[in-house]
Amino acid sequence: MESKVRKHLYISGHVQGVGFRWYTNQQANNLGITGWVKNLNDGRVEAVLVGDKLKVNKMIDLIKQGSPLSEVEDLEIIDEEFQDEFSKFKVKY
Repeated sequence: MESKVRKHLYISGHVQGVGFRWYTNQQANNLGITGWVKNLNDGRVEAVLVGDKLKVNKMIDLIKQGSPLSEVEDLEIIDEEFQDEFSKFKVKY
């Protein structure tokens, strides 16, 4: 059985107004990851990723790559205790 993880991300760069949340939502759903993504008032994007360790690591690689129009400059990753509290991945507004 794969180990499950929860990662809390803060993404900096040109990540708002460029389809980044939509891209993140689509990639997470493709990988079967749960959690959420939202814009922050300071221009960053915040996300919580929950799922199998390998899939979450793949998702982090996709976030670093970013959507076609975005440019990720910095990524802060905080390891959190695994909780299986989400049924799907969604964009928060």
